[in-house]
Amino acid sequence: MAVIVRAGAAPLWWAGLVAAVAGAFVPGLTGRRIGLLAGAALFIVIAAAVLLARGGRYAELARSASRAGRGDFLQDRAVTVRVWRRGHRWWLLAAFAVAVASSFALPGAGGLVLAGAGAGLWAKAVRIGQRERRDDVLYWVRTDWAGHGSPVAERVRGHRTTGPEAGDAAPGGARRRRR
Repeated sequence: MAVIVRAGAAPLWWAGLVAAVAGAFVPGLTGRRIGLLAGAALFIVIAAAVLLARGGRYAELARSASRAGRGDFLQDRAVTVRVWRRGHRWWLLAAFAVAVASSFALPGAGGLVLAGAGAGLWAKAVRIGQRERRDDVLYWVRTDWAGHGSPVAERVRGHRTTGPEAGDAAPGGARRRRR
């Protein structure tokens, strides 16, 4: 489950940073200083909002998680990340374009909003990883329920669990380090 959350963090973070740097070179309507200060404030607000969004649903599904059965189809981390990013590539590109274009009004602010969303998703994945370590399980979402969307979407009826050594993902959705 944390892999799906974490899949969007890196593209949002890097696209946001590139858009913010590009926007810092545009004087904009408000000036660079005001734009970047507003962007920094928005970064913090957006990161906190993304981190806290739907936290109750995540906790509810984690509490009611059941052991993964033989009939459950669970994807590897690399496949999940690839599918999520391919499914959202046009949204990411559009968000990048809007962030760069917004620099003509508030320089750098749009890029910092995107970077804040990426940071919030990363922090949410870390939080899920802490729960996974505490419970000594990995949480999964059946592939047919999640699709390209969220691990807590309405069509997700529950999470599945496996042991912490299953699959190629570490708790929190990071790549498992092989020894």
